[in-house]
Amino acid sequence: MEELLKKVKANLILSHDEDDTLLQSYITAAVSYAESYQHIPTGHYADNPMPPTTEQAVIMLSSHFYESRDGSTGGFFGDFVGASEQVWNTVNRLLQLDRDWRV
Repeated sequence: MEELLKKVKANLILSHDEDDTLLQSYITAAVSYAESYQHIPTGHYADNPMPPTTEQAVIMLSSHFYESRDGSTGGFFGDFVGASEQVWNTVNRLLQLDRDWRV
């Protein structure tokens, strides 16, 4: 998880450590979402490598949670009404690439 934290912080262009606990909670939520969406057991990515597309989805979703923590759409697309929906569409498309379709 430490490596994911570094990647999320790089994505957000954060250089301080003040929000690391908050970011870790968002990463945990994003990984949980990925595992659920992909129909794999909870905790799967704690013991198994995360494919690059899933990792990118987790980074994007964690960043979205952080930038939108007050319920609004923040960050780069803050002035675009459909930004939040686009984030979720992109995350879901990335997760579909590694989804277990047998379930």
